[in-house]
Amino acid sequence: MTNRNFAGAYFEQAQAIYRELAGHYKKQEWHLVVRRAQETAELILKGFLRQAGIEVPRLHDVGNILKQEQKRLSSRLIKELPRIISISRRLRQERETSFYGDERQELPPSALYSQLDADDAKQDVEWLMKFIEIV
Repeated sequence: MTNRNFAGAYFEQAQAIYRELAGHYKKQEWHLVVRRAQETAELILKGFLRQAGIEVPRLHDVGNILKQEQKRLSSRLIKELPRIISISRRLRQERETSFYGDERQELPPSALYSQLDADDAKQDVEWLMKFIEIV
């Protein structure tokens, strides 16, 4: 499969997962909104890397790959790179907690996240989707 085909497949999958995110938001399942936001962001960024002809490592946070490959990115993207890297890193940090919870505190994911967390994750992903132009 070519990089363009992979990129398109990643973008389509990101849009499908975003639709799941929207459903979880309506149901006030805040932890699942955060989880799906991370998955959406990861697929958007991996799709973008593929589109740019950059090999995608098996990592959940590809922000550092974007930074390393700056010379191959548009000036428009480079200008927003700190924000993109921050979104990728922050959502990556929430990946396991939003799925498994906090075992040390014996708290399930549903007890750890609020609407504010969900709003932040959702807004970041919506910005990223518009910026990368997959909507």
